[in-house]
Amino acid sequence: MEKVKAFADWLTKWFTVIVIVWAVFNYFVPQASLWGKAYTGYMLGIVLFGMGLTLTLDDFKRILTQPLMVIVGTVAHFVIMPLIAVLLCWIFRLDGPLAVGVILVGCCPSGTSSNVMSYLSRGDVALDVSIGILSTLCAPFMIPLLMQWLASQYVAVPVQSLFLNAVKVVLFPIALGVVCHMIFGKKIEKVTVALPIVSQVAILLIIGVVVAANGPKLFVASSLMAIPVVILHNLSGYALGFGFSKLMYKVYPKGFRYAQQKAITFEVGMQDSALGATLALTSFASNPIAAVPSTFFSVWHNISGSILSSWWRNHDDKHEIHWDSDNGEKGSAKGSNAVHAFDADKAKAAEK
Repeated sequence: MEKVKAFADWLTKWFTVIVIVWAVFNYFVPQASLWGKAYTGYMLGIVLFGMGLTLTLDDFKRILTQPLMVIVGTVAHFVIMPLIAVLLCWIFRLDGPLAVGVILVGCCPSGTSSNVMSYLSRGDVALDVSIGILSTLCAPFMIPLLMQWLASQYVAVPVQSLFLNAVKVVLFPIALGVVCHMIFGKKIEKVTVALPIVSQVAILLIIGVVVAANGPKLFVASSLMAIPVVILHNLSGYALGFGFSKLMYKVYPKGFRYAQQKAITFEVGMQDSALGATLALTSFASNPIAAVPSTFFSVWHNISGSILSSWWRNHDDKHEIHWDSDNGEKGSAKGSNAVHAFDADKAKAAEK
């Protein structure tokens, strides 16, 4: 098991680089992944089944113990990211399937990578996990609703297909994972060690399918326009997520403190791009280019999230800001063992 965990840690550390190399390989050798186009839903289902295996009733109880912050964070996510997507499509004059792809990734729930980034920045991982769970559970209902409202001007949105595919690849696998955890209890822990590997391999396969399916269309001028759009989408999500949480601190200072502000920043700005790519390939099968923005997003938000979490941690150390300070007051960590206290309190939550 130690070797499995070590390999999982190595894969997580180098995942972004591996994604880039794998994408390049599939661009030149599309036959390596084209076979998987019909199975992307199952691949993502495996990822979310693994997520369900790590969840316990305590995770859902946590949502009930701090409902205001979790609900507000989830609402912020489903308001900010879709509207930014629509605005960027208008600014960059995107049209057709590419615009639909940008809006689709904007309508997706928050990505699991945000949990890691929140932990690395000393944010509130428990809140991050709770918002991620709630936004994912809401996804089968929110994605078709938002897509019909925001993207129907570009193409006919298959609302029923989006809903059914989202239920099939999101709710069923998570529910099955939770049930298995309840039945088998601690025995599941022997399996969960390998879950990061399984999840990341599945995501790699999905990315490979997207790149292979689009091939020559991937690097034409119209597709490349998605790159600056994706970058601005993600960075704007961070900025508005942080600004929103700062505003909420003035309204409810006991709940939206510094660690919670970090968690909401990552929860708003980072998307479940694997879900976006899967829904694009299944519900917009005749226009696979709709999955391109999700693929670009998958690479970019891991890069930006790593940079932001590292900067945030170094910034706090430089200015002696306690991880559990009210509003990031400089010097609040003087005379305290802030880093060790954080590691002790949050390490268990970060494993989720």
